[in-house]
Amino acid sequence: MGGRHHYLARELAQLGHDVTVIAARSHHLLRHDVDPASLPAEEMVDGYRFIRIDVPRYAHAHDKRRVLAWIAFSAKLPGLRRTLAALPDSILYSSPHPVGYPGAERLARTCGARLVFEVRDIWPLTLIEIGGYSKRHPFIRVLQWIEDRAYSRADRVVSNLEGAVEHMAARGMDRGKFTWVSNGISLDEVTAPAPLTPEVAEQIPADGLRIVYTGTLGAANALNTLIETAALLRDLPDVHILLVGQGRARADLEARRDALGLTNVRFLGPVPKPQVQAVLAACDVCYIGWLKSPLYRWGIAANKVPDYLFSGKPIIHGFSGGNDPVEKFGAGLTVPAEDPQALAGAIRHMYAMPEEERRRMGENGRRAAIEHYDYAKLAQRLERVLVD
Repeated sequence: MGGRHHYLARELAQLGHDVTVIAARSHHLLRHDVDPASLPAEEMVDGYRFIRIDVPRYAHAHDKRRVLAWIAFSAKLPGLRRTLAALPDSILYSSPHPVGYPGAERLARTCGARLVFEVRDIWPLTLIEIGGYSKRHPFIRVLQWIEDRAYSRADRVVSNLEGAVEHMAARGMDRGKFTWVSNGISLDEVTAPAPLTPEVAEQIPADGLRIVYTGTLGAANALNTLIETAALLRDLPDVHILLVGQGRARADLEARRDALGLTNVRFLGPVPKPQVQAVLAACDVCYIGWLKSPLYRWGIAANKVPDYLFSGKPIIHGFSGGNDPVEKFGAGLTVPAEDPQALAGAIRHMYAMPEEERRRMGENGRRAAIEHYDYAKLAQRLERVLVD
């Protein structure tokens, strides 16, 4: 168990609350070496109770059988009233999709509990603006009905997207229901990162300007733009672009690198999360990019942003949306999304920049991470939503 809800649940438990996290037993985010059948139905994790619900298994994020798992999860939620040791005071339903919300609503009403709807990805808008689905598609209509119902019937609404309230209000939600609770960092983890393995450390150049991306190698991260940018930097042999992670786009990205004959791009493979800060510490600049889509007008919530900010390294951000944390905190340079020329210009600017100025940007980011993205503080904000 890890990620946003692990840290929030752990912090809420430390604040004295009895916390239960409920999740599907199998899903595409499980590590490939984990057998879902071997996982316990219930266990205690860092002070909170963790319950797993059996759902149909599917192969990957784009497997159509994934929808069956969503439906099964929602259908089983009301029956948890018999499983819970005590009736909850508050129930928070959180998922990138809203399919499980009706089940959570029924459970909350039968328990007499406060109901909070958390939006981590705006559906069905994401499927329409990124996936290209029609608003008239039957499944899109169902998702839209669920989303509107949640905004209307939930007692409070939370999102890690700072500007999402504008979309929600346009769908009829009372603005007073909304609270922004961003993704964050666990200070006890990032201040004591695990050391890099020799296999990873030896792949990082000893000098030059080392620009690093960490995370999923997928289409949404616009990494093709980064590869195309590398081709524009051939005249700077001491600029190195490092991609740390794994994903379905890796093979295509490596093929494009090889087709362009690039020697300034390296794929280091994935590292465990406790080693991420060690990777960032060994590099000079962090990179994150996005597709050029109107969807991001509401903001972004990538987990790597707080990690990057805390690293104390300047960030180059390929982004054309709203609520940009890099610009907001003066933590780096932002250029238009999917624009190799602009990105190459930003890298050249960072390359020529005095070390003192790069350090100042990094310090701005680290200060912002501690002040605004500490999960201990974010849990206190969520506590006021759940208990108010």
